[in-house]
Amino acid sequence: MNRQITGFVPLTLSELDTLTQQLSRLLGTQHPPVIIPGEAILGIEAVAAGIAAPGRTILNVVTGPYGSLFGEWLTRGGATVKEVKVPFDQVVTVEEVAAAIEKHQPVAISLVQAEVVTGGSNPAEEIFKLARRHDLITVTDSVSAVGGEALSVDEWAVDFAVMGAQKALAGPNGISAVSISPRGWAFLESNERAPRNSILSLLDLQPSPDGAAPLRVPPNIPVLEARALIEALEAVAEEGLSQVIQRHERAAASAVAGVSELGLAPWQKDSSHYSTLTTTVRIDEQPLLLIKQPVGIVAPGDGELFGQLLRINHFGTNASRESVEAAVQTLARLLKLDAEPAVQAVRQVWGEAE
Repeated sequence: MNRQITGFVPLTLSELDTLTQQLSRLLGTQHPPVIIPGEAILGIEAVAAGIAAPGRTILNVVTGPYGSLFGEWLTRGGATVKEVKVPFDQVVTVEEVAAAIEKHQPVAISLVQAEVVTGGSNPAEEIFKLARRHDLITVTDSVSAVGGEALSVDEWAVDFAVMGAQKALAGPNGISAVSISPRGWAFLESNERAPRNSILSLLDLQPSPDGAAPLRVPPNIPVLEARALIEALEAVAEEGLSQVIQRHERAAASAVAGVSELGLAPWQKDSSHYSTLTTTVRIDEQPLLLIKQPVGIVAPGDGELFGQLLRINHFGTNASRESVEAAVQTLARLLKLDAEPAVQAVRQVWGEAE
């Protein structure tokens, strides 16, 4: 009797088409995005490598570590990088960006939309409106933002938007995407230093310019991650993107209420620009809060922010009342305080937001 062999099933063209359409709808664009065969940091570096060149002045907004890293990659590619940098407990203002544009006359501007490391959210839509008036190429690292706050790529005239699935979308981290506008493709093609035959080459992954369906599935797309992303995006569509965003907003508001009830202050100074994905807590090197490893969704600050803040990572499936309650209970336990008042504060805000 012959044994039936079952095993790996390649990704089909139908599945690839489904994923492409899902990503386009999610990002609010009519143009098919480039699917990146890896974690979103690969797409971010690929954008930097593709647009950087001598003679190009690029304005880079730095409100956290990832903005700094992007600037380093732009400099490596030969671009003249001008920074708008603020302390990491703040976000940039439109006025600061406007002044920098007038001063430096860049050809492009880049920023991180939602800073999960610092708990801030930059005014991306307003900045891109400003950039459009100056005819700038626009780049956004929206890896964390997508699903946690609004992003309308075509409406906001975003030329490069990098997204990941492992934060608000509750998806896999082994696949990501870059949305590129026709203007963005032209900007890449005009750069003779843009990588080709490289893992950093976006041009090698460019969809058919006439919108024709591919003849085969690109061999570099990770199949299991692609299917996991399709499933995650189906769940987002079933819940409704606006409801997913509202759930993250509710988690952030209730986390701030619980933190405040414990006598702690948010790390970010401007309450109108708190991230919906993480609430960062100012700890001022309090010994009781100097944890070295995450406890549930409470994590220590990264890099230079260690000892200055804690992060409550209420994104994806953890954008829930139960997860936020568990986080404030963790903080209360570390502080040796009664958690009940903080838990009640979380429940009150969560209920008011429903």
